[in-house]
Parts: sequence; structure tokens; C-alpha cells
Amino acid sequence: MLNAIIRFSIRNKLIIGLFTLGWIIWGSIELFKLPVDALPDITSNQVQVITVSPTLGSLEVERLITFPIEQASSNIPDVKEIRSISRFGLSVVTVVFDDDKDIYWARQQVSERMLLVRDEIPKEAGTPELAPVTTGLGEIYQYIVRPKKGYEDKYDLTELRTIQDWIIRRQLLGTPGVADVSSFGGKLKQYEVAIDPVKLKGAGVTFDQVFNAIQNNNQNSGAAYIEKGPSLLFVRSEGLVKSIEEIQNIYVAKSAAGTPIYIRDIAEARIGSPVRYGALTYMDEGEVSGAVVLMLKGENAADVIGHIEERMKQIEKSLPEGVEINTFLDRTKLVNRTLGTVKTNLLEGAMIVLLILVFFLGNLRAGLIVASVIPLSMLFAVGMMNLFGVTGNLMSLGALDFGLIVDGAVIIVEAVLHRLHSNKHMGLHLRQGQMDQTVEQSAGRMMGAAVFGQIIILIVYIPILSLTGIEGKMFKPMAQTVAFALVGAFILSLTYVPMMTSVVLNKKLNSHDNFSDKMMLKLQGGFQKVLSRLLQHPKKVILAALALLVLSFFVASTLGGEFIPELEEGDFAIEARLMTGSSLEETIDATTKAVHELRKFPEVQKVVTRIGSSEIPTDPMPIEMTDIIVNLKPKNEWTSATTYDELANKMSAAIGKVPGLTGGFQYPVQMRFNELIAGAKQDIVCKIFGEDLDTLAFYAAQYEEVIHKVEGAKDVYTERVTGLPQIVIKYKPAAIAAYGLSIAAVNRVLKASFAGEAAGQVYENERRFDLVLRLKENRRNDLTDIKTLTITNPDGLSVPLDQVAEIGIEEGPNQVQREDAKRRITVAFNVRDRDVQSVVKEVQSKAEKTIALPAGYYVKYGGQFENLVEAKERLMIAVPIALLLILLILYFSFGSLRYGLLIYTAIPLSAIGGILLLWMRDMPFSISAGVGFIALFGVAVLNGIVLINEFNRLKNETQLNMRDLVLKGTTTRLRPVLMTAAVASLGFLPMALSTSSGAEVQRPLATVVIGGLISATLLTLFVLPVLYVWVEKRKGSIKAPALTLLLGFFSLAASSQTMEGALNGHVFNYRPAGSIPIDSIIAIANKNAISLKLAGKQVEYYAALRKKSAEIPKTSFGAEYGNINSAANDTRFFLNQQFQLPKVYARQKEVYQRAEGLQEARKNLEQAELHHAIRQLCYRIMDLDRRDEILYRFLSIFSEWQEKAAVQQKAGDINAATLNAIALQSKQYLFQKKQLEADRYTLIQELNGLIMSGNNFTPSLDNAVDKNIPALIASFESHPSIQLADAQIKEQVAQTALDKNRLAPDFNFGYSNLSITGWQSQDGISQKYYAPSYRFGIVQAGVSIPVFNGAAKAKINAAKVKEEIAAMQKQQQLENLNRRLADVVSRFNAAKEAYEYYVSEGLGLSTNNWSQAKKRLALGDISYAEFSLLQSQHLQVLIAHAETIHQLQMAAATFQLLTEKK
Repeated sequence: MLNAIIRFSIRNKLIIGLFTLGWIIWGSIELFKLPVDALPDITSNQVQVITVSPTLGSLEVERLITFPIEQASSNIPDVKEIRSISRFGLSVVTVVFDDDKDIYWARQQVSERMLLVRDEIPKEAGTPELAPVTTGLGEIYQYIVRPKKGYEDKYDLTELRTIQDWIIRRQLLGTPGVADVSSFGGKLKQYEVAIDPVKLKGAGVTFDQVFNAIQNNNQNSGAAYIEKGPSLLFVRSEGLVKSIEEIQNIYVAKSAAGTPIYIRDIAEARIGSPVRYGALTYMDEGEVSGAVVLMLKGENAADVIGHIEERMKQIEKSLPEGVEINTFLDRTKLVNRTLGTVKTNLLEGAMIVLLILVFFLGNLRAGLIVASVIPLSMLFAVGMMNLFGVTGNLMSLGALDFGLIVDGAVIIVEAVLHRLHSNKHMGLHLRQGQMDQTVEQSAGRMMGAAVFGQIIILIVYIPILSLTGIEGKMFKPMAQTVAFALVGAFILSLTYVPMMTSVVLNKKLNSHDNFSDKMMLKLQGGFQKVLSRLLQHPKKVILAALALLVLSFFVASTLGGEFIPELEEGDFAIEARLMTGSSLEETIDATTKAVHELRKFPEVQKVVTRIGSSEIPTDPMPIEMTDIIVNLKPKNEWTSATTYDELANKMSAAIGKVPGLTGGFQYPVQMRFNELIAGAKQDIVCKIFGEDLDTLAFYAAQYEEVIHKVEGAKDVYTERVTGLPQIVIKYKPAAIAAYGLSIAAVNRVLKASFAGEAAGQVYENERRFDLVLRLKENRRNDLTDIKTLTITNPDGLSVPLDQVAEIGIEEGPNQVQREDAKRRITVAFNVRDRDVQSVVKEVQSKAEKTIALPAGYYVKYGGQFENLVEAKERLMIAVPIALLLILLILYFSFGSLRYGLLIYTAIPLSAIGGILLLWMRDMPFSISAGVGFIALFGVAVLNGIVLINEFNRLKNETQLNMRDLVLKGTTTRLRPVLMTAAVASLGFLPMALSTSSGAEVQRPLATVVIGGLISATLLTLFVLPVLYVWVEKRKGSIKAPALTLLLGFFSLAASSQTMEGALNGHVFNYRPAGSIPIDSIIAIANKNAISLKLAGKQVEYYAALRKKSAEIPKTSFGAEYGNINSAANDTRFFLNQQFQLPKVYARQKEVYQRAEGLQEARKNLEQAELHHAIRQLCYRIMDLDRRDEILYRFLSIFSEWQEKAAVQQKAGDINAATLNAIALQSKQYLFQKKQLEADRYTLIQELNGLIMSGNNFTPSLDNAVDKNIPALIASFESHPSIQLADAQIKEQVAQTALDKNRLAPDFNFGYSNLSITGWQSQDGISQKYYAPSYRFGIVQAGVSIPVFNGAAKAKINAAKVKEEIAAMQKQQQLENLNRRLADVVSRFNAAKEAYEYYVSEGLGLSTNNWSQAKKRLALGDISYAEFSLLQSQHLQVLIAHAETIHQLQMAAATFQLLTEKK
């Protein structure tokens, strides 16, 4: 087929040209549609539940909010883990699902659980809400809103936040791909009623009175409408306050003197803001407002950013004068940097591949043909990426090796050049037809090798597709893209490359060697000398290779490990923190000082700090924590440092000058990934699980001390779960009761006084702001203000709070983190200047020696280390699978385990170079490197295949000795071996040497492939020839059937029996090649047989009818116009529908259901009869195999005797008649054997036609026979034929019931609507005119009764007769089964008796007689005629024995049919 495609491509150049043009157009269109991003989104599939409760402490949040949500979510299916954080005023619960679950299904499940749990959470505690549908890559655009120079006094933080919320955010929310916009910083605008408690007390007014007065005097309403003539007047009231002045004039109550008291008398109405839990600062210039734009999960980052930037241009036009928007973190920068790296590496790799091809082929045209496959295959890959939803990013595009992609094209073009090269000294100028023929022959001959190489590359990428978790999300796109590109290159190798080769290559054959030929001649000469010497010392070569292998394994044990190298994103994210309980102003002041220190670095371009939490707290930071985002200049402009680690260390020392401030350096996206995946922002998280928070804090401090002592552990941070300063109010129940108060009443006054309580809203056109009631700012500043807070009891008595409660300052819990329903504390740290694995191992070792945790407490290590361990475990499965697949492919290719293992040596040889080059470049083992090894193993065996193929060809076509054979073969194939290795390895060279953004992930993979291919190529060229010579000299019978190797159940060893010994045996050992068990043949038939598929379709047909069995007649619609009622034209509209009784439809459904059951029974019977037919055919084939084996043995003996008899006849020992008799009998046996083979072929064709298989399957020989079969069977009721009879009866009964029910009446319902135009009288006196628009409705109902039902009753009677017929047929079938059972038992017993005789006596007697006859013939006691008679008797006994086995097996097959179950 492949040759036919190549032939078509060469002979139809225009069609292939148009096909290629269409390919280019389609790929170019898809290229512009390809979604791009910096990295694959590795965030776990998770749903966050956020509950804001400003008045609850961390323990109350955990108890009242977090725990109920966790419990409700724990029984959701496919949940991997649940973790949470509870802190003052906030609960964030993260529910992580399996990666294959749809995120919207997951959110639906969580939403349903939240509806159930809302009743368990107090209303005043807050309402759980789901976070936006976004991921770790979701924070794609961050900006600040600030006044321009000269406008700083015009726009304060409140105005900036209002502009952000009501102008910018509202317009951004409509942008395609935007999930939400989380506002940050500034002050949220509120209308505040600031109460003076002294004035409140002096006026004799309570807090509740003020609250109710505001609430009752701020509302609009309506009163429907009134009719005024032909018009309607709608009634509405306007009572909403619109300004501060109106708020001040709200009436509250009357004083004791009877004068009215207004809000202005007891409070101040003004613009205020709620208590803030976060802030945003720009550089060291003070606070600003801003927001984080969150991208919808699964969207194209580049497109979404483009939409945002377009929308921002519109928004900027609508901003007030003096306000500007500055972007400080834009994913475009990272995307452009990483994709720039990818583009550069791919272009440089393509150029290197082109240069190598031209260098080795010595033909620029040939090099360009091969190189043109690169962009064409890339266009195909891009189209398939769009089809399968793979985004263009660093991993999907960054690991493409064009050397691998063009391998098939290289093989074809090199073969054509080799063919032309062999004729070049003839000085020919080929015509186009001759060129076409040359290309067709060369490409057709080498296409198998090209396809085989590409299949191996594809197969080794299959295990990568099996990876799951983070590494699966990271590396699956790479494997998919490589596979797409390889498939595209394969198609091009069949079509485009042969066509272009026949057109573009020079048809004039140059008689001179080119530079490539001269270079290869020199290389071949030098190589041949070295190899010749090495062949003289095979043991030394093999020992040297083993020594290198052992050395590489030792080096590998010292490499250390990390999960995935961190991507240098071009910006820093510093997680800075102060002491627990620090105020917002203190945090702003400290971070401003830190920013001032950072601005001294010339590499810094812009600095923005995010303090605390945003409006959507997906990143729930406390007030004392801040993320400092440092925008850096391009790396080529740096002066104070050369690497990111060096710059991070220097900046860390600089911000360390700020008192009380500590910080850890990360990259922004990586930090977000860490937080969403592991619940912490650092690389490594040491998680200590337990119950008591103080105990957890104690042991966390011990772990912190240990970690500080480990080299490479930086930015160590222990979670502060305790030490939060709190004003604790402990109520005195007796005092509260004495004053007639309740705790709820006191709590409400306390909450409203200090936190504030919304009494309504103030509307400014579309904008709305809370109208909040709270104490004046100067009356809520210290502990005294709380103590002197007065609560009015029902008797009007004002009671100070300290009279009913104990009030004091204490240290309480700061936050509580939970994971899988257990409390935990984290000690997190980053790793710099060292690998992750060795750091964690050292931490574990030191902690085990110095720290002993109490019972119930334990430690887990998360973050990158946890990901590394999980990924290694998966690679421990994926890599052996890849290796096994390679071995199987090699075995199937060569049909020899010996040659497969020889080529397999390239894998450990390639590992040597990969490991050593990692060590030389000071790189730890990472998952990137592990994937590199998987890809390397597939490429490494290709050169071994080339050499072994050449060695075997020379061995079959020449008479060279082994040494000369491998010398010639290796020298001949030196060019393709070096070229394949060079293009595959050097194609990765730009990735290995790149230092730009994104190269960190590519570098280990490229390093492994380059180093591995160098070592594999060199060692393969020297070690493989030595091993080949060594193995061929010690060649043994290492053979195994392919099926045996594939199944791995056993191996077949040939026994050295003599022919006489074989004839004396009683067990048939003949086993035809390519045979499979009967059960396997039946399984194939179950899958392929047309009869079963047709029966299945009949079942589907009635199943489809059953689902919609109610056949309701069509609905009638109609209209009439004309003189219906009078001379005036009227209109009439009507509809009519007929129905049958519901039981008719039910009976119809039952008929279809019974018909479906009937077809299912027929299918079961068809399957049973098919199985029986297959067993009979298989047993007949086995019988012929046994007979064939017997004849083969006798033919072998007669052949040997014929040779001896010819010698004896020449010596005069026997006459010619005896010799002729031997020859005649031999011919008779030969003809019998050929007839058996013809019969066997016919049966095999019949068998494979029955099972509809494209292969010629044969049953494997089975001499096992059943010893007994029962003479009686308890019941045949489960037999398919009886089941069919039962189904026929049930179907007929259902049909009869349906016919009976159809005699029931039918019902008819209708409706008409008409006009009756003209004057009409309702009472016979007064007249009224009815216009055409006045409509009259009529309802109709009717019933259809089958009065003439004689024919229907006749059908019912006939159906009853059919029921009786079906019952009689069932009885007849039962009798037939019993008769067949008696017959098969009789035949089985007769055959069994004969079989037992032959096994116990007959075979032994016959064999003994035949042995004695041979001896007597040798002594001359009997003539050959007598010996021939005894031999014929022995042959008849052996055949009779085989016949008894056949009869027993056929009887067993029939018995199996009779005992078949449904």
C-alpha cells in the first residue's frame, strides 16, 4: 500500500502539488487560531468556597463556617483533597477534584452542598460563595489606578476606588474570557453615620432607634395605578435619601421635652469607608487603587489580554480628567519571552538540521527538500493541536526536535542519492521518466525502514501520554505535538518528498566526488582502522562499556533531584511579612521602606505591593503579609547581578535592613501555582498535622531551627497560628440577666458600634453605596472605648459594657489551616543554589534525629518535593513500559530475541551520555530530564537497527567472515548513522545552550538527548559490532514464537528426540505456528461475526421502538373564512386531537418490549449455534493436524529408508522390487499428506470466513478429552432455543392483549375559536353589535366506539391459536433436545471405550509389534512385504487412536451446545 501511494505521488505531481498548497493554506489558517500561553496550566481541578465574616475570630470561623463546609463537601464523588484556611473574618475552603472532571460539574456539586449547609451556618456569620472559574494562570492582568501629577489632591483613595469599581471594573467584566475583576486597595466608599455616644446618651435615644429611623426613612414604594379617563396614572413614592444633608435631616425620636431629634443632633453624616483588610501601593509613592483581572479557565491568554487591552483603550477615554491606569503585571511579557525562546530555538534548530543534511548529503537541493518537511509538518501539527485542544506553549512547542521529524525524509532522500551515486561514474543525464523510476524504486525499498523508525519514536512517547497529575499536564502537550508532527512528516514522506525528489534533484549525474563524499571516505578509513583493532580485543571493549555504565549509575546517584526547573518569568514576587498582629499602617510603612531599598537596584523597573486580601480573597493573606511585585528590566540591561538567584540573594539582604520584615523570593506565576497546588507559596512545605494549635506551633519552631541549618534552604517561614493580639470580651451571664439584657442584643450593639452595620443604601444614579451606622472614629480607638460602650436595656437604663463583661487584651489564634479534615501548620521554604531532593532528605534526616513528635502528630512534605516523588513513581511505571514496547517492536521486526537484545544495548549505552552530560553541566535529575530519557531511548535504537539490518544483509548475500562482515557493514552505514545521530542531537543544541526565559525547562531534556545520542552513537559504532561477532560465534537456538513472547506465559525449548522416539510416544506434540486457542477464536467471532451484528441490530431496532412506543395520531389544525354565520365574513380557527386509552399505549410498549426480548433470544441462539459450528470446524482441523503429524513421521522414516535401500540395492543386498515397494508406499503417504493439507486449507478458510477475520487464524492443537458427560440434564429451560420459544409465547400473549385493548373506545378533543359578526341578542330583547375582533370559543369532546368489531375479534381468536402453536413448538423443541442428548451420550460412551482401550493396551501392543518387526526385518527373518503389512497395521492403529480423540471432542462440542445457557 505504501509503495502504491509513493507511485501515485510521483506519477501525479500536479495533484500532490495542489495537495501541498492546500496543506499550507489550511496550516496557515490554523496557525493564527492557535491558543498560546507561556506554560500549560498545571493547576489542579479545584473549586474554592469563600465566606467573608468580618466579625468572627479564627476559631469561630473554623467552627461555624469551615467545618460544616468541609463536612458537606467530603461526600462529593471524585474529590482528591479538601484543604481550608480560617482566619479572622475569612474562611477559604479549597475542594480539589480529579483532573478529568468537568469544572462546571464540580462547581455544581459544590453549589448543591452549599445550599444544604447554609442552614447550619448562622446568618450573621456570612454566606458561602464560589470563587471565579479561574486557575493559577488566571491572574493575567494587574493594574493600578492613580492620579496624574498635579491631581493628587483632587482624587483621594475613596475616589480612586469608586472609579475602579464603577467605571473600570464594570466595563472589564463584559470582556470575552474574563472571569472576574478583583478590586484591590483604596477605600470602599460608604455613607457613614458616625454616632457620638455622649450626644446619644444625652438625647435619651438608643442605638436601635437610630438604626430603625434610618432604615424606615430610606425607601421608595408604589401603589399600582389609577384610571383617569382614557389614561393610566401610575403611583410611586420617592423616599430614598440622595445626599448627606438628607441623611442628617432624618427624624429619630422626640426628646423628653417633646422636641424632635434628628440624625444631625446625635451623629455626623459623612463619606466613610469600612475597616480595611488590604491595601495597594505603587513604588514608594504611597497608596493607590487597582485590580487583578482573572481569566476564565481554558481561555486563550493571548486573546484575552488582547481583548483587555482593547477595552482599556475605551475605558481610558471615559476616565475623569487627571486619572490614569498603569499596568504592572501583564502575562503578555512572559508569553512573549517564552514563545520568543521557542521560536529562536526552533529556527536555530532547523538551520542546524539543514546544515547537517547538506554537509552529510553533499547536495543542497536534497538538503532543502528534507528541510522543507520541517515547516510543513509543523503546520500539520498546529492544525491537530487546535483539533485536540493543545495550546501553543513552552512545553508543547519547545521540545520539538526537527532531526526526529525529518528522519523518514532523510532515509528516502539518502536512498535516492545512494542509488544515483552508484551510477554517477557513467556520466548519464536522466530523463524525467528514468528519474521517476529511480525515486520510486529507492523510496519504495526504504519506506519500510522509515516507517519503522517513526513508529518506534511514536511508541516511546505513548508512556508520556499516560502520565497524570502535574507532570502529565506539563509533558502530555509535548508528546502530543511530537506525535502530530511525526504523523505529518510521515504523510509528507509518502507524498510530497518522493514527488519533490523526482522533480528537484539534478538529473545530470556528476562523475566527481563532492566534498561530502571525500569527507566520508576519510572518516570511513580512520573509523575502519580503529574498529579493526577493537575487534581484536572484544573482552576489553565490553568491559570498558560496562565500566562506563557502572560509573554513570554512580554519578546518577549523586545528581540530586528537583521536580521541574523554575521558569525565569522576568519578574520577582516577594512574599514579605511582619510580626503577627501588625496594623495596616505599619505594614504599609515597612513595605514602603523595603520598596525604597529595592529601587536602589538598577535592574528594577517598577514595584507594586499588594497588602492583605483583595475583594475576591482567592489569595487569603492577612494584613501583616504582602506580595511585592518587582518588574525587572531585560536581563541584558542588568549590571549588579548576572543570574536571578544572585539578584534575589542581594535583594533579600537589602530588604533585610527593614526592621521586622522578612521575605521570600519567587516568580509571580510560580508562586500562584505553588499556592493553588500545595496551599503555600514556597517551593517546599513541611506540613505538621495534629490537634492542638500550641503544640503544633511548638514543633513547627523546632522544624524551623532544623531547616535554617540546611544549606540551600532559603526564605524559611513558619506559619503563625497563634500570637494574634485580641480584645476578648467575656460575658457575665448573671449580670446580663440582672440588667434584663441578652447576649444577642449586646453583640448587635458591639458589632454596629465598631464594625458598622448597614441600614440601607444610597443610590447615585446607577451606583449604590452602603449607608452604615457606627461610632465616631475617635470613640473606637482603644480599650476604654469598648469598656465605656453603653447598652440600653428594655427599661431605658444605659449600662456600660464593662458592667456585664470582663474585657482584656489576650493573644489568641491567628489562623487555622486544615487538610483532609485535620489541622495542620506549615514550615515553608524556597530552595536556591541546590536541588530540592537533597535538601528535603537532609531536613528529614536531621529532624528524625532531633525531633520526636507526640502520638497523633505526623509530618508530610509537600510542594515541589511531593510532586517530584509522585512523578518519579509514575515514571517508574512509564519508563519500563517504554522499554518493553521497544523490545517488543525489535523482536517483531527481526523475529529474533537475540538481535532485539543486541540493539537493546543502545539504551544503557545512551543513558551513559545523558547522565554524564547532566553531571558535567551541574544539573540535577528532574522530570524534564526523565522525559528526555524516555525520548532518548526510542531514538537510540534506530542506529542499532540500521547496523543489524546491514550485518544480516551481508551475511545472507556474501560469504564474508564475521570480522570482515561487520567492518564492511559498519563502514557502509557510517554516513546514515552519523547523519541520523547528528540531526537528532544537534537539533536540540539551541535548547541546551539557550539562556533566555523558558530554557530552564527545556535545558535538562535537551542535555539528556544530546549526551545520550553522542554516547549511544559512538558506543554503538564500536560496541555493537563487537557484540555481534561475539554472539554470532556463540549462536544458539534462542528462538521463541512471537505470540509466546507477547503473552509472556512460557518459552518453547526444542527437545532433541529421535524420530523413533517420537513415534513411540502416545501424545501428539505437533503445534502449527500462528495458532490460538478455540476460546480466543470464539472471542474474535463474538466481535466480528456479521450474523451476530445483524441480530444485535434487530435488538436495537425494537429497543428504539420501545422507548417511544405511544403512537398518538397527528394533531389537526385548520382555519375557515367566509359567510360562516351570516352575510358578514367571519373567521374560524380550530384544532383537533385523537387519543386512545393509556392502557393501549402501555400494551403497545409491552409488545415492543416482548419483541425486543424475542430478538435477544434469537441472538443468543445464533451465538450458541455459531460457537458450536466454530468448535466443530476447529476439532476437524485438529483431527487433520494429528493425521498430518502421523504421516509426516512415517514419511521421514521412509525417506531415510529409501536412501539406505538405494545403497543396499547397489551392494546387491536387496532387489529392485523391494526398493520400488518402499518408494511406492512413500508416494502413497505423500499424496495422502497433500490431500490432508488441501482439506485443512479449505476448513481454515471456512473457519475464518465464519469469524470474519482478515487473518488466517488456526486453532492450537488440543488433545484433552472429557472423561465423562452426564446422561441427564436437570432442565433445558435455560437453553437458548427454549428461551426463544418462551419469548415467542410472551410476544404473542402481548400482541393478543394489545388487540383486545384496541377494542376500547377512542377519545377525540377539539377546540374552535370563531367570530360572529353583527347584531346579536342574548336575552331576546336588547341588541348588541359584535365586531370581528370579538371571539367565541367552543370546546369539543367525542368518543369512537368500535360497533362493527367482528374482524378485530377474529384477529384476537387467531392470536390465541398462535399462542397455542408457540407452546406446542416449545414442547417439540424440548423433546428434540432430550433425543439429541441421548444420542450424544451414546456416541461419547462408544468413543470413550475405544479411546481407553488404545491408551491402555492398543497403542502399546501396536508399537511393540512394529518394533519387533523392524528388528526381524533387519535380521532377515521376514520379508519387506510382511514388514509393510505390520507397518500398515501400526499406522491404522495410530489413526484409529486419533479418530477416537476426534469423536470424543465432537461429542463434547455437541454436549456443550445442548447445555448452553442464555
